[in-house]
Amino acid sequence: MISAEEALETVLRVARRLEPITVPLHEALGKVLAEEIRAADPLPPFPASIKDGYAVVAADGPGEYPVITESRAGNDGLGVTVTPGTIAYVTTGGPIPDGADAVVQVEDTEEVKDESARIKRVRILLQNSPGTDIRPIGSDIEKDAVMLKCGELIGASEVGLLATVGVTMVKVYRNPTIGVLSTGDELVEPTTQKLGRGQIRDSNRSMLLAAAVQLNCKMVDLGIARDDERDLEQVIDSAFSAGVDIILTSGGVSMGDRDFVKPLLQKRGKVHFEKVCMKPGKPVTFAEINPGKTADGVKDKNILAFGLPGNPVSCSVCFHLFVVPAIRHISGWTNPHLVRVHARIQKPLWTDPVRQEFHRVIVKWSLNDGSGLPGFVAESTGSQSSSRLLSMKSANALLELPASGSIIPAGTSLSAVIISDIISALVADGPSLQNNASTGQGSISNKTNDSDIPGPAVRVAVLTVSDTVASGAGPDRSGPRAVAVVNSASKKLGGARVVAMAVVPDETSKIKDILRRWSDVEKMDLILTLGGTGFTPRDVTPEATKELIEKETPGLLFAMMQESLKVTPFAMLSRSAAGIRGSTLIINMPGNPNAVAECMEALLPALKHGLKQIKGDKREKHPSHVPHAQAAPTDTWEQSYKKTTTTTNKDTGCSCSH
Repeated sequence: MISAEEALETVLRVARRLEPITVPLHEALGKVLAEEIRAADPLPPFPASIKDGYAVVAADGPGEYPVITESRAGNDGLGVTVTPGTIAYVTTGGPIPDGADAVVQVEDTEEVKDESARIKRVRILLQNSPGTDIRPIGSDIEKDAVMLKCGELIGASEVGLLATVGVTMVKVYRNPTIGVLSTGDELVEPTTQKLGRGQIRDSNRSMLLAAAVQLNCKMVDLGIARDDERDLEQVIDSAFSAGVDIILTSGGVSMGDRDFVKPLLQKRGKVHFEKVCMKPGKPVTFAEINPGKTADGVKDKNILAFGLPGNPVSCSVCFHLFVVPAIRHISGWTNPHLVRVHARIQKPLWTDPVRQEFHRVIVKWSLNDGSGLPGFVAESTGSQSSSRLLSMKSANALLELPASGSIIPAGTSLSAVIISDIISALVADGPSLQNNASTGQGSISNKTNDSDIPGPAVRVAVLTVSDTVASGAGPDRSGPRAVAVVNSASKKLGGARVVAMAVVPDETSKIKDILRRWSDVEKMDLILTLGGTGFTPRDVTPEATKELIEKETPGLLFAMMQESLKVTPFAMLSRSAAGIRGSTLIINMPGNPNAVAECMEALLPALKHGLKQIKGDKREKHPSHVPHAQAAPTDTWEQSYKKTTTTTNKDTGCSCSH
């Protein structure tokens, strides 16, 4: 089996971008631009007033002046020149009459009341400088400036920009046509009123068709195919003739003797993977099919085929993790990956010992995420059975749980893959997540109660420093690995548990902000940073750390370097820093997941000892340490001194270096 990350990499490597098409402006929404758009005209095309007021000659200064014209939006005031000693009324966005070089806002003027005057007069109250409150020609958009780049997603604002520069026909990448097929003798149409024995209504097909519509794809309903090889092959052929770009099947990909989807895909094309080490969705299959040659003898396009599991939840999870990025990729998206955020879990969660799990959750923004600061929180949707479609109801994210076979305590910050809109309602003044873990509120599953999980004696926070992960362009592999390593070595570290995780880009200020919060506010015992310790210009984790630590701990770095050099000579390129801030130990580690395990292995013999010393416990000694009073003298001088001394109760010497 391959990992979910490897499976997605395979899908994106195989998928090819679809050909561009030209569509009217009103049909471009939601598509990806396939050309560069430049401005044919400057904006504004004339000097425009920023405010309602009076266009003046700035050198005139304060005084009373006749209003010789009005310049409103449109062509008012054309052919009139403002000369010294005159002014013109202008509205916001209106053109500045010739001769004027500044605008005085209405609030800084007074109208002169004179019923006998034939021309309106206004008193200017202050001195202005040339250019005040005037938008010069092209100040918003210069002529020939690049408005939109190829590969940009067209939203409502982009439609407005295209209209601004007069683009009414837009070259975009085509969205795919998707064929959706369900398989299984047990399936009947949702319109069936009375179910027969062994029958269930087909939910997967309706769900996938709706999802395709949400992604602005054309859809082809291929119906239900029976568990018959010939019937299934005929339906697949009909999909080819319908011109689909992607085929989605649900069911028939497991190990049963009537699961024909996988053998058919192997027969008609190339299967790239047929099992993924994930939960749910293990039997998901991905293949590339070539339907043959067209009528004119030209080789036809390849079709992407996804054999999704029959269990509704597994089907939905695999669709979001693999099909959605594939659709985005062939539709021209430059970054097809789903957005990831970090959210704190509200209750402890069990993790699978073998497979990475995608736990369905509702992610909300909270004014207090449990740390005393605003942030995202994740609420489980309940039982995570792969057949329980209710677990997808209201779920807007998939929480990425590492395969560690341990309990993740409440309050831990984990990566969440966003699959729909984040709930906008603020969850104000929520309870502390850390308190939930220690007071026994809620439950994990039937295996244990929260009351069985005491608060960790050593609180650990893990910070992944990566532009790629922070932008959502790739998953966090180092963070979950560090969690697994720390939690598995909990006893050796004095009862340590990871209670917080976060991801930041390679930016000094953001690294410092979270290190300062974790050490000064949340009082973490140990902070592990992962990544950003190399030689590239963006590697700034050591610099950010050194600005915060109060005492350096070079011995820890030496131990890590020694261990890493056993594996690769490139370890000498690490510029890691380590030190103490207040009562928190901060250690930089490389971003490679394997290097994290190597470094922790090197530190384990002494880390518990060091953490207790930071807290002021001088009594904490290594297990093999012999107290000074009990140490046998080994030095010749000490033995001679003992024989000659007359004080019998004087303490003996000690060769110990403490």
